[in-house]
Amino acid sequence: MSRLSDFSRAHCHPERSERSPNLVVRIFVPSAAFVRFFASLGITALILCSGASLVYAQEQSATSVSHQVREIFERSAKAVVKIHGVDEHSEISGTGFFIDPTGTLYTAYTVGGEAENFTIEFNGKKYPARQLLADIRSGTAMLKIDTVTPALTIGKSEELEVATPVVAIGYPLDLPETPNFGMVAGLDHKYLGRYFSTTHLRLNLPTQRGEAGAPLLNMKGEVVGIVVGSLENNSACYAVPIEAAEKIRGDFVRFGEARHGWVGINVSEAPTEVEGSRAEMTQMMEGTPAATSGIKPGDILLQVGRKKVTQPEDVLDASFFITAGDTVPITVMRGNRRLTFDVRAALHPASQRGLLIASPASPTMNQGMPLKLESEAQRTP
Repeated sequence: MSRLSDFSRAHCHPERSERSPNLVVRIFVPSAAFVRFFASLGITALILCSGASLVYAQEQSATSVSHQVREIFERSAKAVVKIHGVDEHSEISGTGFFIDPTGTLYTAYTVGGEAENFTIEFNGKKYPARQLLADIRSGTAMLKIDTVTPALTIGKSEELEVATPVVAIGYPLDLPETPNFGMVAGLDHKYLGRYFSTTHLRLNLPTQRGEAGAPLLNMKGEVVGIVVGSLENNSACYAVPIEAAEKIRGDFVRFGEARHGWVGINVSEAPTEVEGSRAEMTQMMEGTPAATSGIKPGDILLQVGRKKVTQPEDVLDASFFITAGDTVPITVMRGNRRLTFDVRAALHPASQRGLLIASPASPTMNQGMPLKLESEAQRTP
């Protein structure tokens, strides 16, 4: 008996399209023997000879992706710059990118946080730069040069999911600007047992020295993150969501500094889910805004500001975006009642000690969480 592959080869006929004379289309024409073969198995089937077509489709798909990445790189690279600086130990170099036409740029804290004498390579020239703000909690820094510049469009990291394709543009080693294509591997709350101050994007992007501060772009060419640290022998990396840097930038515009707020609530995992949330209040810290807010232990946390909460780890993201002095609406479930309390956030005490960080390479990344997460569920009468 002939094999199925024999049928496939014998009954696939190439045809040439009049509209596209170079395009070969495989059309399946079943023979009587073919029909009798499947009828003997009691199967009625329509089989497409797709081998060559599949290869063609894959080649076209790869070509399309390559073209899209190249287009993003060519359009965005003009706003990506190389940064030079000097810290207390040695010279440093990294990557940054402009976010407005007045020369303001973002980079990683490890590049622009503790160095000085900054020089920016842009448009074939070198410009002196000054530090506007360095925020160890978000892992970002803002620098500025005095000239008109291009700027990248800010996107939304909330639209990213695992396996979403992304592009980074950086200056590895002493090489020119380089595109890097990969995908989102995870949306992590913690690393090696330590919680981040906000969710980090784990990326299947190999990184080299000099690429810290590189913009992470979605396939529309919008910035969705900033590369802040590498993992596993540079085979992967972490990026902080762009919203974290934008929060710090917003504080700077309003107050001239970052103002990390806190409420003062300990949260643990509730034994049962309530209204989609398992985040249970366990303690209102004495002397904090929460202590006099009306929130009670045992309340199930549903939302902090605009951030919805479904699990205890969600409060890290939510609290990161609290600004000291702002009134924050906090919604909870108490029994069968949904209650909202307006709480005026205070300045986070750890922000005055400089121990807030969002970098996987730092041993202090967990020193200054705005809320405490209990590892075991606790019930408070």
